[in-house]
Amino acid sequence: MASTIAHSLVHIDGSFCEGGGQILRNAVALSALLSKPISIPNVRHNRRPPGLRKQHEAGINLAAAICAAETEGVHLASTSVTFKPGKIEPPKTLTADPGTAGSTTLLLQVSLPCLLFSASPTLPSQLTLRGGTNASQAPQIDYTQHVFLPFMKRHFGVDIALKIIRRGYFPKGGGVVFCSIPSVTEPLPPVTLTERGPIQLIRGEARVGGLPFILAERMKNAARVTLLAGGLSPTTIRINAVRETQEEAFGSGGGILLLAETNNGCVIGGSSVSTKNKAPEEIGNEAAEELLRNLRHDGCVDEYLQDQIIIFIALAKGRSTVKTGPLTDHTRTAIKIAEQMTGATFHLEENPSGFVIISCDGIGYTPSL
Repeated sequence: MASTIAHSLVHIDGSFCEGGGQILRNAVALSALLSKPISIPNVRHNRRPPGLRKQHEAGINLAAAICAAETEGVHLASTSVTFKPGKIEPPKTLTADPGTAGSTTLLLQVSLPCLLFSASPTLPSQLTLRGGTNASQAPQIDYTQHVFLPFMKRHFGVDIALKIIRRGYFPKGGGVVFCSIPSVTEPLPPVTLTERGPIQLIRGEARVGGLPFILAERMKNAARVTLLAGGLSPTTIRINAVRETQEEAFGSGGGILLLAETNNGCVIGGSSVSTKNKAPEEIGNEAAEELLRNLRHDGCVDEYLQDQIIIFIALAKGRSTVKTGPLTDHTRTAIKIAEQMTGATFHLEENPSGFVIISCDGIGYTPSL
């Protein structure tokens, strides 16, 4: 029996391309959905230090709870993981807590596909995520709330509710996010998104928690100056400054999220997280420069959304076509994992001017009831 299981394992090289935690998240989610056991050596090979961190351990354990998986090597600093999924029958109430400032948005990334296609379509799954909400090296929770989830609703018809109970900043964490995730019984529709359309509005929010309000104002003002210098109209820019109460945030920190909305319904983001060694002006400028960079390529999604949608267009039924900016290593990694695990086929048309057309013939996945 052991030799049969070993033979049926899908082997995924954890050092491929991006070589970080995204390989784990996408591979584990697809393993759970497709009932394909996986083995991942060289876990986070391109990170220092390599191996699992607490947030990756919590994410894999969350996925394992959703699909009654057997796991090996799921512990701190492990560089080899085996995940053998059972049937997806998640408890309707789930909690994940790495015990650190590990990203809540990355915990959502690994669990969302599994819960979306859970076998019982009657009631939504209730998911509580604890940890960091606004951290570097991961999407801020505001990005998930205002860019990713609206994309899921507009293009896949999936309405996921997310409520930020309390923000948690590095290094303490302590944030709490609640999600209500419906189940789908039909395949996701394909996405066609190749015309961004003119910019209608630039909106944003600079926020601090446990810090003086003036720091949020300085982030906001610096971002506005950079956007104006980049050629955007002053009448389209609306950025607010916010200071959270002690009840709304654990620890001290801050950041800024900028959103460009177009008349075709595209939302392009730019963001930055406050750190002790950077002035607020530098944080505001970074977010604005990131937004301007994403706008220059005329893509319909930004550099952070492009890799997050790959798993969903691979599972969708039919051909999806999405115009993006230059591909990131995260996106190339997501495509490789999706092709290896699902059999979906991707075609990339990389234009010399910088934009890319991603086409995918999805597998039309439906959960086995």
